Amino acid sequence: MSLPLLSLTSARVLHLAAQQLQQTAKKTAKPDDVLTCIQAMGLLQIDTISVVARSPYLVLFSRLGQYPLTWLDGALANGQLFEYWAHEACFIPIEQYSLFRHRMLDPTNMGWKYSQSWVDDYQQDLNELVAFIEKNGPVRSADFKAPARQGNGWWNWKPHKKHLEMLFTAGELMVRERKNFQRVYDLRQRILPYWNDERDSLNQQDAQTIMLQRSARALGIFKAEWLADYYRLKGVKPQAILTRWLDAGEVMAVNVEGIEGPMYLHNSLYSMLDNAQQGKLTSNVTTLLSPFDPVVWDRRRALSLFDFDYRLECYTPEAKRQYGYFTLPILLRGELIGRTDVKMHRKQGVLEIKSLYLQPNVMPSSRQIKDITGAITRFARWHNAKQITIGNVPAALAVHWGAGWLLAD
Repeated sequence: MSLPLLSLTSARVLHLAAQQLQQTAKKTAKPDDVLTCIQAMGLLQIDTISVVARSPYLVLFSRLGQYPLTWLDGALANGQLFEYWAHEACFIPIEQYSLFRHRMLDPTNMGWKYSQSWVDDYQQDLNELVAFIEKNGPVRSADFKAPARQGNGWWNWKPHKKHLEMLFTAGELMVRERKNFQRVYDLRQRILPYWNDERDSLNQQDAQTIMLQRSARALGIFKAEWLADYYRLKGVKPQAILTRWLDAGEVMAVNVEGIEGPMYLHNSLYSMLDNAQQGKLTSNVTTLLSPFDPVVWDRRRALSLFDFDYRLECYTPEAKRQYGYFTLPILLRGELIGRTDVKMHRKQGVLEIKSLYLQPNVMPSSRQIKDITGAITRFARWHNAKQITIGNVPAALAVHWGAGWLLAD
């Protein structure tokens, strides 16, 4: 029996549908939409670079449109989310806590995130830090900055930031909230007083099975080798579980034009299959994406599915950068058509488009130029910008944009 055949365009839209990037939001966002959005993605990667809004806020903006940043902060503070190492450091819905507890109980496989030798060398200091938090309440690493001269307290000279990170990775501390995007640590027992390891924990195999299921749903359509990266699972070979899913009807094997080998469609998207096969499935979303958006964080997947070779260059020496320090991919109606290096000058109220590069063979139509202009304008308004300035952009855009434009109140 031949497998359903999909165009590459339809496969892209199916993936975007799973990622809530198929259709523009029809209603004004509400606070609960933040949690719903993260639940659909499974997790929300954290990064601290702030040339524009920090990545987790930007990922939500791409899906929800205009919303206050405090909504994400509130979801963490009220216990709907927790922080831990998932794809990388992530905000994760609290109902997934059991999936990660086995990592906390045995953090020795967490690589650079945990050092057993550090714990062994500083065990007494770690115990004293836990006792300090128990007595005095939540702390930030900034609370333990060493003064110019060494004082009498042990916290005046010990490397507390790393102590806090070790205790966080081992699950003894959790992030209660963020203040100015700095972690505020508290005891796990105070944040999750109901938790019982013997009753509530999952073993590694069961937890990874659920993570793979969540990955399949979040990706929507995928190749077998894409699954493990979503939660950064090591040594996982998904073929056996894919066979079980196929037998149970949880996924369906499909062929996609231009992609070698079978792909798998999650059952949450089966209702879209007929339209996808008939070429009737479209996306109307045009937006800027974070470099840490799930759509682009796997370079191989973005290249295979979108023909978009993307790498964040902020860690590349300036002389070797091809596109810029912090380029945001441009999603336009189901395609990744380019990237733009942007910077928000907050004091001046200016969003600077330092450069913009379109993909080879992209010659933007008048409608596409209108879409891109609208996306940048919405992005600027969300940042409370009053003006957009334009640097190095393709001639087709420069004709329409000139040196930039003002944003009406």
